Amino acid sequence: QVQLAESGGGLVQPGGSLRLSCAASGMLFSIFVMGWYRQAPGKQRELVATITSGGSTNYADSVKGRFTISTDNAKNTVYLQMNSLKPDDTAVYYCKQQYGSKVYWGQGTQVTVSS
Repeated sequence: QVQLAESGGGLVQPGGSLRLSCAASGMLFSIFVMGWYRQAPGKQRELVATITSGGSTNYADSVKGRFTISTDNAKNTVYLQMNSLKPDDTAVYYCKQQYGSKVYWGQGTQVTVSS
């Protein structure tokens, strides 16, 4: 069974930084797409960033230049470095990892940026 364990959320002031981690356990395929999504109150879940096993990344326009997604393949872990945080970044952040046709979601971690 594949499980994703998220960590790194918390409360931070505007302009501050947080680093989210999402580690997968279980039997995994070597080809993957990993990503971070977020859902704020009253809003739909939205894409924040993705990264492929080939190293390609993409970001939502709202976070481009501020957030960086990366992986540690040896640890089956995806990270989201969040800098210059804004109150609008406040949301529950969900890790997503896809191996072939199988999609796995983390439980979510709360990120709160004070106003």
